[in-house]
Amino acid sequence: MEEHKQEQSLKQRIKGGKICRSDVTRRLAELAFGKANDCVRLALEDDPRLDKLDLSLLSEVKRNDKGTVEIKLIDRLRALEQLALVAEEEKSDLESFLQALQVDEG
Repeated sequence: MEEHKQEQSLKQRIKGGKICRSDVTRRLAELAFGKANDCVRLALEDDPRLDKLDLSLLSEVKRNDKGTVEIKLIDRLRALEQLALVAEEEKSDLESFLQALQVDEG
């Protein structure tokens, strides 16, 4: 129930153009560390319930005339790199904030 509320809140922020850094950080972490089980299920099952699958890691699906299925997932290394950049920016912001506090105290 709580997860559904968070998802609705995120959708509202997206529509309003008010996505925050924590939204981006959370999403990058989900992409970098998420499970590909549902993507595999899509490729292997004859009639998967698409509305029940988390395909957020899916980048591309190909099926040839012989029935061979090829799936490509997002580049997790790139997602990790972006997550590291966001984390480094947050650390830098925190350090700047703490330094500003020290200057005010002195």
